[in-house]
Parts: sequence; structure tokens; C-alpha cells
Amino acid sequence: MAGAMASFCVTDAISKFLLPQMNFGQLVLVRGIVAVTLITALAAHRGALRPLRVLLVPPVALRIVGEVGGTILFLLAITHLPLANVSAIILSLPLAITLGAVLMFGERVGWRRWLAIAAGFLGVLIIVRPGAAGFNQLTLLALGSVAFYALRDLATKQIPADVPALFVTLLTTISMTVVGGLLMMPLGGWAAPSASALVLLTAAAVLVLIGYQCVIMALRVGDISAVAPFRYTQLLWAMLLGYLIFGDVPDSAMILGASIIVASGLYTFHREHIRSREMLVAAKASSVPTEAS
Repeated sequence: MAGAMASFCVTDAISKFLLPQMNFGQLVLVRGIVAVTLITALAAHRGALRPLRVLLVPPVALRIVGEVGGTILFLLAITHLPLANVSAIILSLPLAITLGAVLMFGERVGWRRWLAIAAGFLGVLIIVRPGAAGFNQLTLLALGSVAFYALRDLATKQIPADVPALFVTLLTTISMTVVGGLLMMPLGGWAAPSASALVLLTAAAVLVLIGYQCVIMALRVGDISAVAPFRYTQLLWAMLLGYLIFGDVPDSAMILGASIIVASGLYTFHREHIRSREMLVAAKASSVPTEAS
């Protein structure tokens, strides 16, 4: 999981570095072409290819909408904001997913997790600082990205088990690439990328694929409550790369808000682990036959 977060964060840093050289439509298009090629080859090797009508499955379509919307808003956000600030806001995603599960699926959440959710969003408000002199309206793009990513992850939970995860990733990448191509012309058209830019875009596509595979392996091998907290290592990478590449120094409000988000997220994972363990014990107890009197 830590390796996946490093891969994703380096990809984000590459994107932010290249955005002054090309519009994000072209960036998504070129990166997507490389990623589609690699994922198609991997899916074919694993026998994960399926008919394109899978796109008509509602959860798959919703997942793609969430991924496309979230990615576009995220790229717009990191174009104008420090990488660490945007990454810290994105780390509120587990809290947004928990809230979404309550609203969409009627999932029961205890008062402790409600407090954790409230604390996490308080941390977001500290970073965003609405109404303060340091408020930047572009931080709303990062918040919108969280909403779209929450839709993506909630929809993913509803995808039928017979649809391979790798094929869903392929469909999502193809859709993202097509959207990048459609946005490229209105955003300024094609600008011939340098050889170094092409190398960086190829590296970004490879790192995204590595990141996805690392996440899958982590969740399959490790207990989710033990693995998931390592998602927060992304913030350390974002702060380090933001400082080394772009000279961004996090201010006290960003550090305080990010600390609250991480703490509330970790506590939410802890409570979910306890709840899952209690449900497992209860299920085992109910399955034990009682002695005849």
C-alpha cells in the first residue's frame, strides 16, 4: 500500500510538472494511450477481457463517471494549488465514502464514527479556510474531486463479481483517454511534447499501473484494517515532492488540518475493524448449534 501511494504521488507530481507545457486534456490523452496499451496487454494475458457492453452495467458506468469527474477536477486543482494541500483534502475520501454509504445504502454508523467524520471535515475546512484571507476558491475543485471519487468507490462496491477488476480498470482508462481527447481542442489544442515530456508521461502511465496492482495485492494479502492506514503515507510523499520540485512549504493551517484528517481517518478504520470483528464473532456464535435440552 505504501508503494502504491508513492507511485500515485509521483504520477501526480509528474502531471503538475508537465501541465504548464500542455493542457490537461492532452496530458490525459497521451498518458491514457500508454496506459490503455499496457492494461490491454495485461488484461489479455490474464484472460480478463470482456464485451464492451459491460459499459452499460449501471455501477460500471457510475464508476467511470466518478473517475473521469474526479480526475479532471483533481488535475485542475493541482495546476493552481500546492500538491500537499490537494492531497490532504483528497485524504478525506474514506470519510466521504462512509458518509455516502449512509446516505445511499442506509449503512449504520455509530456516534463515534459520526464524530470522526465531523472532525475530518473540520480538518478540510481548516485547510480550505472559507471566509478567511487565505481562502482560495480553487480549493473547491479538490472538494469536488473528493465527491466524484466517493461516487466512484461506492459504485465499485456494487459491480457484479463476474466482471474482472482489471477489465473495469481498462474501461475506465479508455473512457478517461477519450475525454482527454475531447477536451484537448477546446483547451488549446495539441502542443508537440518534448522527448523528455513523453518519457515522463510514459513513466506516469507505468506508475499508475504499478500503483493499481500494488493496491490489489495489498488488499488481497493483508487485512484491510491493517493495510488501509498506509494510504496516508501519500501525504508525506506529496509534502516531500512539493517541496523538492515546486518549492512549496506547507503552512501551519495545512499541517493542522491534514493532521486532523489523518487522525479521524485512522480512527474510522479502527472502529470499522472493531465492528467487523464483532460481526464475525456474532456470525460464528449464531452458526454454532445449541445442545439439545
